Amino acid sequence: MAGDTLITGELAAAETGVVPATIRKWVQLGHLRPAGRRGRALLYRLEDVFAAERAARRRP
Repeated sequence: MAGDTLITGELAAAETGVVPATIRKWVQLGHLRPAGRRGRALLYRLEDVFAAERAARRRP
């Protein structure tokens, strides 16, 4: 998966229009898994972030 785009939780939140706490909640709920780290920051695959957003919005 060499072409994966990894982004921080803050950028993931900005891309999906939510607050960073929502990204952390998606991780807690199992909708999103970190793909790596940069220092202390967790990194996420951009496509995983959008998939988590779709999964979260499908819930009633």
